Amino acid sequence: MKYIYLDNAGTTPMATEVIYKMKETMKDTFGNASATNYYGRQARMVLDNCRHVIARSINAQNDNEIIFTSGGSESDNTAIIGTAAARQNVGKHLITTCIEHEAVLKPMHFLESRGFEVTYLPVDQNGEISLSDLKQALRDDTILVSIMTGNNEVGSKMPIHEIGEIVAESNAWFHTDAVQAYGLLDIDVQADQIDLLSTSAHKLNGPKMTGFLYCRTDHNYEALIKGGDQELKRRAGTENIPAIAGFAEAVKINSSEKKAAHRKAYYAFKHQLVDGLRQNGIEVEVNGKIDEGELPHVLNLWFKGKKSDALLTNLDLKGISASAGSACTAGSLEPSHVLTAMYGEKDPRISESLRFSFGAFNTSADISAVIQALTEIITR
Repeated sequence: MKYIYLDNAGTTPMATEVIYKMKETMKDTFGNASATNYYGRQARMVLDNCRHVIARSINAQNDNEIIFTSGGSESDNTAIIGTAAARQNVGKHLITTCIEHEAVLKPMHFLESRGFEVTYLPVDQNGEISLSDLKQALRDDTILVSIMTGNNEVGSKMPIHEIGEIVAESNAWFHTDAVQAYGLLDIDVQADQIDLLSTSAHKLNGPKMTGFLYCRTDHNYEALIKGGDQELKRRAGTENIPAIAGFAEAVKINSSEKKAAHRKAYYAFKHQLVDGLRQNGIEVEVNGKIDEGELPHVLNLWFKGKKSDALLTNLDLKGISASAGSACTAGSLEPSHVLTAMYGEKDPRISESLRFSFGAFNTSADISAVIQALTEIITR
């Protein structure tokens, strides 16, 4: 049986170059980057070089604005809880959206239990916020606005540049969860006036349990993980040099030209899948939009009258991996909070939709096989 992986928004397979770089680093650079001996200095050199590569990838002002973390969840928690702790004397109001990843929503809920106030911006049926809603929600005591660059379930892309302009005129800092966007879109934290940005290596063919938090130079947050003085006293814990080296390698091989090629291929996959199903008589509707302005790799489809769990099980039996929403909540019995926010809690598509997410190793032949498999499952 040929297996086809279409759950790249959940995680991606590591690139061969990344595996080689990590293996090489594990063998040759095992020192503690905080140590002053030869081995520590070698590790520090690798760490500094990786930090430089990643800082350049988002046009950070300087390398020290990059703080290595265990991934997107830690980066989000640090940005949100750390900012709240550091700025609570300025205000105790935060703004986010109702379709954020749980790594943003749960820290927000935690802060609410500690006396902070959070405004959750609604979205339309395309999964997009209204900029006028954001302007109206901002207050003198707003200390943080956290809005994702692109949604992990439906692929809707937020107007980050415009959001950055609006927030820059307020007292608030602007944080964006760019986990799904980093590695596919060109990100410029200076042009978009982003103060804090979260990423994760395993979404761009890098290793798991590795990510970074970008924090603008003149912004200070309270460290979430306390202990040693690593990462300029902003994140305690001995740095995982092989994983960080793998992350930087994934960033280096993912050039602007390669990202553009991937975007073109993934948009073509979207149309191939939707058009192919419809040509076969399958009643399917896109949740959100399929435009080129959205995240290129995420496609969420409503199969009318067909339960998501049954479709997933039958696809899996045919060797095809997809999902019914975020991988981080796949074990939950709760309906998708994203689709609920877009269409209402009683809409049937909430329990009749699948997410297909494309990656660097997918081909047009894979999409054709998925079309055939879905057609057989739905029409039998």
